[in-house]
Amino acid sequence: MKIGIVGLPNVGKSTLFNSITKAGAECANYPFCTIEPNVGMVTVPDERIDKLAEIYHPQKVTYATIEFVDIAGLVKGASKGEGLGNKFLSHIREVDSIVHVVRCFEDENIAHVDGSVDPIRDIETINLELCLADLETIEKRLERAKKSLKADKKFQTEIDLLEKIKSGLESGIPARNIELNDDEKEIIKSSFLLTLKPILYVGNISENEIENPESNPNLVKLEEYAKKESSEVIPLCVKIEEELSGLDKEDKAEMLEALGLSESGLDKLIKASYKLLGLMSFLTAGEPEVRAWTIKKGTKAPNAAGKIHSDIERGFIRAEVISFEDLMKAGGSMATAKEKGLIRSEGKDYIMQDGDIVLFRFNV
Repeated sequence: MKIGIVGLPNVGKSTLFNSITKAGAECANYPFCTIEPNVGMVTVPDERIDKLAEIYHPQKVTYATIEFVDIAGLVKGASKGEGLGNKFLSHIREVDSIVHVVRCFEDENIAHVDGSVDPIRDIETINLELCLADLETIEKRLERAKKSLKADKKFQTEIDLLEKIKSGLESGIPARNIELNDDEKEIIKSSFLLTLKPILYVGNISENEIENPESNPNLVKLEEYAKKESSEVIPLCVKIEEELSGLDKEDKAEMLEALGLSESGLDKLIKASYKLLGLMSFLTAGEPEVRAWTIKKGTKAPNAAGKIHSDIERGFIRAEVISFEDLMKAGGSMATAKEKGLIRSEGKDYIMQDGDIVLFRFNV
């Protein structure tokens, strides 16, 4: 699962990417520094895994991971090929969700492509280009559906849906903000619309606003905008996150304490991005390994077992399950948890929950 980091040029995208992945993506204060997308695998911070590792002292600890893609800055006219736009739009098409970095800080030493800082204008610039690209996709599909209607009347449902989305896009409304039922979502899924991808905003603020982000009027505007479309905003100072990412665990904790923060903005962002993809983790714990396994929300027990090995899914008998919270109530002891009746036996229809600690019973 890939998350694309997008935004206008010089808003802090590549610096953020470097901080998240420590992958050394090139950063510079001029547009189109990033042309080919940089890609980096990122560990998802998980305090539950940390705690289980303390209990079991395993030989190996494995966290969940997600992939971040640093996509070049979009500019006005990208949908028509401006600023290598077509190439950049194709990179966005390949990701599953979007982290949109929005500049909220004022700094006369860092050029803004439009000459001033205005988060809503910046968001709408990118939304417009993505809407225009999607409009082209919808119009082509609409043309095909109308031709097919002559032979099969069932295409009328698709035409009605496409007209509805087209109308929204023409008004600058991203497809994700258009109300669609489950059947409509299924029909439109194959079009891979750019504006249908779930989105999370990063408000890049200055160092002196870290302790009180709400003092930044640009961030407040961004949060009000995001609230209307039920999206999340993570405020962070990319410059400070870059510093934090270069520190070891102890120095990082010390700097966070000095800043009055319980965790870094990056950790919040990575966790929020994982949820944005509709992902969660079930856990396995023992002396050989403590591990987080990534599954989609709503996954049933046998399919989750298949993440470990296809034989376990094929020969699935039952899942012995305890929630992380219940294990902690039992002092971290499986024996105590068993005595207290906290370990459940679940069958094939059990829908996995985030933080389930599982032992699968199977026979092949």
